[in-house]
Amino acid sequence: MAFEPKNEQKELKYEELRIYTDEELNNYTEEELKNFKFKHDVPDLDDLEKGPWPSFVSDAKQEALHRHKLADDRLMTAKDSVDDLMGALQLSFDDGETHWKHGGIVGVFGYGGGVIGRYSDVPEKFPGVTHFHTMRVNQTSSKFYDTDFLRSLADLWEYRGSGILNMHGSTGDIVFLGTTTDQLEPIFYDLTHELGVDLGGSGSNLRTPSCCVGKARCEYACIDTQDLCYEMTQFYQDELHRPMFPYKFKFKFDGCPNGCVASIARSDMSFIGTWRDDIRIDQEAVKAYIAGESAPNAGAHGGRDWGKFDIQKEVIDLCPTNCMCYEDGELKIDNSECTRCMHCINVMPKALRPGKDTGVTILCGAKAPILEGAQMATMIVPFMKAEAPYDNIKELIEKVWDWWMEEGKNRERLGELIQRFSLPRFLDIMELPPAPQMVKEPRSNPYIFWKEEDVKGGWNRDINDYRSRHKR
Repeated sequence: MAFEPKNEQKELKYEELRIYTDEELNNYTEEELKNFKFKHDVPDLDDLEKGPWPSFVSDAKQEALHRHKLADDRLMTAKDSVDDLMGALQLSFDDGETHWKHGGIVGVFGYGGGVIGRYSDVPEKFPGVTHFHTMRVNQTSSKFYDTDFLRSLADLWEYRGSGILNMHGSTGDIVFLGTTTDQLEPIFYDLTHELGVDLGGSGSNLRTPSCCVGKARCEYACIDTQDLCYEMTQFYQDELHRPMFPYKFKFKFDGCPNGCVASIARSDMSFIGTWRDDIRIDQEAVKAYIAGESAPNAGAHGGRDWGKFDIQKEVIDLCPTNCMCYEDGELKIDNSECTRCMHCINVMPKALRPGKDTGVTILCGAKAPILEGAQMATMIVPFMKAEAPYDNIKELIEKVWDWWMEEGKNRERLGELIQRFSLPRFLDIMELPPAPQMVKEPRSNPYIFWKEEDVKGGWNRDINDYRSRHKR
């Protein structure tokens, strides 16, 4: 079934929205670019162009030259903002410290997030970046764009910002790098009213949810990641735009255990599509792989001759739980032992497919290093159905948030709070049963901590009674 947007979609046409003519967009020659120098002496940045890899310095030169050759009334910010940005970066290299500061909270009316204030602490040296605020723009689900949208976006940022943007930030946002305080509201208006796109999250709030390509393009997707991501983005608008949490909180949605957005490593609450019935097997297709009639890995490793496909060596022996075997001309799987690693399905996609009873595995606690170092997420719900309007998922989310907002310290991510309270305590509060898969290894700590209700007679003991039964 084709995806149907929940709201009427405005068709964007670049020719109606464009700010610059083709002549203005292509206003310099290759010879001019070759001879162009930033207005500041930037020897370390010049060195970054000398290696074999593409350099952001080269991109910055193109933008700086382009801005120099535009008419004064064709830009709403400083013409030399990119030159001054490079000069400030060189000074940071020279001094071994940053020259950016937060000069107070800036934003757009009604929103507490979406804009990250940046001010130079040496404005007299680099007046073009006295203000250089960052704006986060909510990416579309799975990052599907057309050229009309992207060109309109680029024109807007050229006109009202520095022209430098990032596709995409680690959370997924389109990141606009560098504008002035007086341009924030006009940019916000144009984004929301003309381009039909909102700001993303920043600060101590829900960050912009992101997802993989999902069922739009992927045959492995067990859930509709785009629909789930869109619903959570729309439903939690307050949490996204009005900071209220102890610190940042990220959702990411993977359609299957291949984890193409790496939700298990990069989100406080990770949703990974999975199945709870049996892997579907086409035995004839298995034989075709063994006979060499089908290329393993869908031909992805066909750049050299790896020899004849060996199902024992390349699939069965690599199963992490040894739940597979090939006997009497058939591939057999003990699905009760399968951990959904996807390896066998990836190697033989024509022969193996995920089951039909699909849903999500929910994990909590991943983050990059801040207070306690990097953490991977811990699985807390092995399987939950994921069907619109996702009320069961929202109920769990809000239960997690209630506890985290009550107990979390300032700048303490969910994973750090779980670490501080312990996973058993977290599961108790969430009223979730522990699962054997949560144990990384057999117990190595000799200390077992009991609950009073599990101890016969409770905590209060008569020492004389104890000694009567345990003679010295």
